[in-house]
Formats: sequence, structure tokens, C-alpha cells
Amino acid sequence: MMKYYKISLIGAGSGCFSLGVIRDLCRSKVLCNCHVSLMDINVARLDAIYDICVRYNKEIGGQLTFDKTTDRVESLKGSDFVISTALTAPHSRLKEGFKIAKKWGFKFGGSYHVMYDEAFWINFYQLRFMEELTQDILEYCPEAWHLMVENPMVAGVTLLHRKYPKAKTIGLCHGFADAYDMVEAMGYKKEDITFQMPGVNHFVWLNEARIKGEPFFPVLDKWIEEHGEEYWKTCYISSVLSKKRLDFYKKHGVIGIGDTLSWTGASWPWWYHTSDELEKEYTEYHPENGWNWYFDLVEKTANDFIALSKDPDAKVTDFLSNVGEDVLIIPLVESIAGNIPRVHIINTINKGQLVPGIPEDFEVEVPALCSADGIHPITTKPLPKHMIAHILRDRVAPVEMELAAYESGDLHLLKELVLMDKWAQSMEQVEGFISEIMDLPYHTEMKEHYKIKNPGL
Repeated sequence: MMKYYKISLIGAGSGCFSLGVIRDLCRSKVLCNCHVSLMDINVARLDAIYDICVRYNKEIGGQLTFDKTTDRVESLKGSDFVISTALTAPHSRLKEGFKIAKKWGFKFGGSYHVMYDEAFWINFYQLRFMEELTQDILEYCPEAWHLMVENPMVAGVTLLHRKYPKAKTIGLCHGFADAYDMVEAMGYKKEDITFQMPGVNHFVWLNEARIKGEPFFPVLDKWIEEHGEEYWKTCYISSVLSKKRLDFYKKHGVIGIGDTLSWTGASWPWWYHTSDELEKEYTEYHPENGWNWYFDLVEKTANDFIALSKDPDAKVTDFLSNVGEDVLIIPLVESIAGNIPRVHIINTINKGQLVPGIPEDFEVEVPALCSADGIHPITTKPLPKHMIAHILRDRVAPVEMELAAYESGDLHLLKELVLMDKWAQSMEQVEGFISEIMDLPYHTEMKEHYKIKNPGL
């Protein structure tokens, strides 16, 4: 008899992840008799997603059961898996912060803690939520796997593994699937490629791959020579085969996957965004346009599923047929619950130098063998030393500064974080910018948290 599992979905009203997760959960033969607890503090979205889940499960003849609650503890009690997708600060706050940052001279392009969705005034609330959720998991379902999908992945996984080592926390990001999109654009099937892409989240690099058993990079070089110019005329700007990504590959020998080298990954590196001419030649897309498109998409998705929930005659199966497949969360849960050994891409701590050159107590994104025996990360082929240098400077150092500021509440250290930004030019600029952010009426708690702790610094 198949074991019964309880899955708690925290932030179930998410417009990005929940629909795909629920659709694929309902269709899973391994997890078909699970109970799913949907939790969100947004009642309208919670009611809508609950209605859609129940209707979809009925339409396909599924056996799942559901409950809905705004009480996180009630959702967590007895859970075997906790999937968290929650965003604690709405996009309106991020957009208002962007507007203030632009006023003070900050720009898109390599700005990880200001002009990015991991901006410090968003991360403060996210990190606090991650801690509170982890504390609740340890109290109410200590053996549960916590599958964390929300950002900031790098800072969050690092913080939680350091402070709560007993929690079974794993970060998940779907960006790795771009490797499959890449080879499909080249005329292959996704089953044709095997690869490794180590790094830290949103900064991962394809450094080893084979296509149909043969070395991949010579095949890619030939494709660039024969098809690159024509492909770049019409390709989607975030394609792994975009001109920017392949220009970087030709110079460094590794390929940025997922959010790496994309407007979704802080539009790194900044030098492709130093002039309109360079941006047009290599990106053809201003990062701000990308973020506005994303904000609109998330809002539209939420409105669409709320409207669907209010239309009892609409077929949920028709609606969810257009929702992207979840290639990571549910397959990983299946691997553990059904004892189906598979290799998945996860975010965890770098214990044992899984990615050589990254600090051992820092987050990394690596492959892992997952089954009922647990999640076992796999050591990866070393990245070039110059790429490790980029990771240490642009991802590790700022995240360490952010965590030091967050943990201590030291305003000086928060200023130091912003001073690390490429577009920070003076202390006056940084202090004025932070002060205006802190004075927004909804940032009272954050302003109270960050105080001057060491006047002599």
C-alpha cells in the first residue's frame, strides 16, 4: 500500500509556481493519495487556488485531498514536505524602491542588492520570514523536507544552513532547465544532453556537457559559426544562445545558464549595459523592460486564476494546459517519497567543496542524487579560477556583507553593502538613498532593525 504523505504549500497563492506544482502533483502517480495543505495570508488568492485545485483534481479523477488555511502552524503540523514560495514584500515595494534608486544614480546591470528583485529592502523581510518558517518547521514537523523556492536563494540557504543545521532545507531553482531549451534550439532533444553547471544560485556555469555522448562544446562552436547570426535576429533575449551569453562563452569558456547573464539575474555583467550601443548590440532589451514585463505577468496570472475560480463552467484542465511543466519540485518529491533515485539540481551548503573555491559554509547550486535515502550532493568539476574570482567578488562578498548587516542590525554594514554596488559613487549618495528607502511608511520595522551599532567604524 502506498504511503500517505502530507505536503504543505506555503505561499500557495503565488502566481508563478503554485499552479504548475499543483497541476503536476495532481497528475503524479507516486503522490496520488497525498493530502495538500494550501497556506497563504492573501485570502482571495488562497480561496481561488483552493477552488482550482479541488476542481482540477476532480476533473482528472485524482485522489488528492486538500485543505486551506491562513494559519502557517496548522498547515505545517504533520507535514512530510514543506514547499515555500512566499513573497513577503509585494512587487509594488520593489518598484517604488527601483524608482528611488534611479533618482540616486543607481542603474540596472550588475546591481545585485539594489536594482534587482533581491534588493536589500526586500531581502530583509524575506530572510526574516525564512527564519520564522524554519523555526516553525523544527517545532511542528522537524523531519519534513523544506523545499525553498523563493528568493533570495543564495543568502537564504546560507543563513538557514548556518543557523539551523538540523533543518532539512534545500533550495530549488528552475533555471537549470535552460540547458534543455538550449539544445532544443540547436535541433536536439533534451534527452540528448548530460551536463554539470556548478556555481551559486543565479550565477551558474555550464562547464561540462556531452551531446549524444560526444563533447558538447565543439558542437556548439560549429553551431555558432553556421547559425549564430541568423538565430540572433529573432531569438528571445534570455535564450542561453543569445549573443551576450555566447560572446561571454567565447571569452571565458563557460556558458551562463538560467538567470545567469540574463536581465532576470541582475543583468550581470554591468559592462554590457554601460551604453545604449552596447546594450543594443548584445542584449537588445533594457532590463527595466524585462522587470516590468515580469511584474505584469505575475499580476495577470493571479487575476486569471482568480477569474477562473469564479467561473464554475470553465474547464480547469484547459487553463492549466498552458501552464509550464514543473521540472523540479514534484519530480524531487517523487524521488524521495517513491524511492525513485534521480539526479536533481539543488541549492545547499558547500560542505566538502562541492564547488571547489567557494567557502564551505556558503550556498552552492549542484547536482544531487535524491531518493528515499535522502539528498546527496555531488562534487562538481572545478570552474576556471577567473570565474571563481567573479563569484567571490560579485556574489559571495556582497551576500556575506548583507548577512552581517542583517544579523547585527548594523546600519554601517548595510551602507557597506550598498557601497559594493557598481553604481555607488559616494557615501553621500548611499546615505541619501538608504534614508529615503527607510522613510517609506511601510519600512518602519526595517528602519528600527538597522541602527548605528559601532560609531567608530
